[in-house]
Amino acid sequence: MNFELSDEQRLLRATVREFARAEVAPVAEELDRTKAFPYELVAKMGKLGLMGIPFGEEYGGGGADTLAYALCVEELARVDSSVCITLAAHTSLGTMPIHLWGTNEQKAEWLPALCAGERLAAFGLTEPEAGSDAGATRTRARLDGGEWVIDGAKQFITNSGTEISGCVTITAVTGEDDGGVPTAARRGPASQGRREISNIIVPNGTPGYEPGEPYRKMGWNASDTRPLSFDGCRVPESNLLGRRGEGFKNFLHILDGGRIGVAAMGVGLAQGALDEAISYAKERRAFGQPISKFQAIQAKIADISAQIEAARLLTYRAALEKDRGESFTLTAAQAKLVTGRLAVRATEEAVQIHGGYGYIEEYPVCRFYRDAKILTIGEGTDEVQQMVIARQLGC
Repeated sequence: MNFELSDEQRLLRATVREFARAEVAPVAEELDRTKAFPYELVAKMGKLGLMGIPFGEEYGGGGADTLAYALCVEELARVDSSVCITLAAHTSLGTMPIHLWGTNEQKAEWLPALCAGERLAAFGLTEPEAGSDAGATRTRARLDGGEWVIDGAKQFITNSGTEISGCVTITAVTGEDDGGVPTAARRGPASQGRREISNIIVPNGTPGYEPGEPYRKMGWNASDTRPLSFDGCRVPESNLLGRRGEGFKNFLHILDGGRIGVAAMGVGLAQGALDEAISYAKERRAFGQPISKFQAIQAKIADISAQIEAARLLTYRAALEKDRGESFTLTAAQAKLVTGRLAVRATEEAVQIHGGYGYIEEYPVCRFYRDAKILTIGEGTDEVQQMVIARQLGC
């Protein structure tokens, strides 16, 4: 087992680390306080090639692997989660479906601008009645005169309502019998009554598609998160993404890959909290010495440090399994479960080490603490991860 990063991966990590420290850190608190979307930072990340790391060079992407992408996510989350989730949701959720299942025409239309950071892509799965039970999708799309007519609603959708949002790929019920198989070819009662779910690309600005007002959130305040509504929204039949009826299966695959990115966010956020806690503990003096000299503080720092390293290796393993073309569903779910919980604990301990100052917004750990909780909910709750893990283990 090789634990060494390649020269290219080390260079990318160093580039993102420097960008996060020099460009993101100085404005992160203000962006969070004013709930301002980081347009300038997205543009800079696009110019650095960070908005298309795992996509083909022919479309302006980096042509890099999943581990390289995870390293980028980790370094951004170490400084600010709002900027990080903007990149992560755009990459692993919004753009990845087009990369994996798009036609040549769809890729040529969307990928260059998405990889350049000139446009953002969103992923529309969650609905008011379909969260953890993603198969309960109620949004519907029917064909009429060579167009899909879409009616329904989505919620908690990232990157959907900014000035540079380009499109959202949604799941929609496109039939009441399964799955990309022509009616005449269906056999047996098992096929009856099953809903056909497909993926459709909906460009921003399409009449009948309306992003709602942004949510007031606990954290991730500088990222864009909104509900979406579709009322007689019409898009060309050619906007079908992938094979008809395979939308649910394809989106489950996207969620598996997305969990690697969210796990990397958890590692990065925990590491950032630890960095701040160590720095503060060395400076803060009590009873005549830095508080870093007290065993109670040292125990907190040591425990979190050890847990971060273990979580980091598990996350990297999931990325390597994906890159080798192996099954990574189990490892990705394990990594997502472990890192989300770790991020919550690490940020809580960092606030505790800061004492009263940890409750003050000027200190990054306060923002880190608010940002951490969503990592146990988004991209599949902890309870869903436990279910996935148990099923993968044969239970």
